[in-house]
Amino acid sequence: MLIAMAGLPGAGKSSVAGALGRKLAAPVVSVDPIEAAMWRAGVARDQPTGLAAYVVAEAVADGVLGMGQTVIVDAVNAVEAARGQWRSLAARHGVPAVFIEVVCSDPLVHRRRLENRSRGIEGFAEPTWEAVQRLREGFASWADHRLVLDTVTDLSSNVATASGFLSAKA
Repeated sequence: MLIAMAGLPGAGKSSVAGALGRKLAAPVVSVDPIEAAMWRAGVARDQPTGLAAYVVAEAVADGVLGMGQTVIVDAVNAVEAARGQWRSLAARHGVPAVFIEVVCSDPLVHRRRLENRSRGIEGFAEPTWEAVQRLREGFASWADHRLVLDTVTDLSSNVATASGFLSAKA
């Protein structure tokens, strides 16, 4: 299956994706390190590297699905076009596309996480709280059925909830 994570930066989706990937022995394809790699390779930041990173992530996920493996895509997926990209890819492989939206319902916790995180992605500056708020305003409403996980709950509980949700979709 294709598991598409979604949520604002700093909400905790990469933590959930990583833990879920370890539990399922499924590779996690993350958009942010792909975009940072483009910049390190000399692609100018004024180019559409965000879109390009989604396209590269799709190509990598396509290869994983082509080998018959589950893949987890770690991206904001704030707009319908991005979500449609994952539905189309899953359909081409005849596998389910499952969406997991990760939120942090406590704005103080969310902001603190964002401002204190350091993911170690060379060349990738973490977004500001103000940028995240602007992104929140443009976050498209959902048409897809999805699991919503709130990261004020501990990681192990969220992974257990996600595992149960995914078992029902398999």
